[in-house]
Amino acid sequence: MALQAYRHLMRAARVAFEGDTRVLSAARQQIRDSFRETAGIDSPDVKARVQQAEEIASALRHNVVQGKKDGDRYKLRIHKDTERGDNDTIKIDGKTVTIDGKKCSDR
Repeated sequence: MALQAYRHLMRAARVAFEGDTRVLSAARQQIRDSFRETAGIDSPDVKARVQQAEEIASALRHNVVQGKKDGDRYKLRIHKDTERGDNDTIKIDGKTVTIDGKKCSDR
């Protein structure tokens, strides 16, 4: 179970940080250090840590997008696993919703 979570984290880091060797190396080292730190412990806390690792892997794979500066703009590296949302969360029954002090409407 822990080995599977470790592999998922490593793969997710590779997907999220592809092309940025410095950040990818740092992420891999952090993953290794975290797993070594808890290696050999046998407690009820292990399941919670494995679950947390799986959640982090999912967040890396689906929610982390790299941006690279290109002149005055940034280009985003969006891959096939990147979660793409919509604006339906601000549309509530056709009413205007205030988000961060700004009024938003579905019209």
